[in-house]
Amino acid sequence: MMLRANCLCGCTTLTLNGAPVARAICHCSTCRDFYATAMLSATAWNADAVEVEEGATTVFPHPHKQLSKTFCSGCGDVLFGTNRLGMRVVPNALVARALGGALTESFAPTMHLFYRDRIVDVIDALPKFLDGWDGPTYDAASA
Repeated sequence: MMLRANCLCGCTTLTLNGAPVARAICHCSTCRDFYATAMLSATAWNADAVEVEEGATTVFPHPHKQLSKTFCSGCGDVLFGTNRLGMRVVPNALVARALGGALTESFAPTMHLFYRDRIVDVIDALPKFLDGWDGPTYDAASA
């Protein structure tokens, strides 16, 4: 599978090859701070599966942590972040735009991560891992 996504101004094209490694909504304080959002809905990809096909980009490294974000030099739209594992983290807003406005099943989130750190409660059927995906899950009945 291959998907082409464009920034808001249309000058930069990102190509996503294959399938994402993970699909999640992250509530960690790092994502909230770095992406300026209450939670980050995104897909994670192996670095070689994400390619800037055309356009000019700028990379901003986090001042204290091992991550960066790459954005269109023209409009500033975030194309992807790179986490400490070298994975490319593509915001689902960009993916949904490439798919005509909505996420398909193959790109929809399958879990919440770092739900312990949330600032907004989310009511859905997805598992809510309190920390990473290998830890305990949130139980609304005992909260």
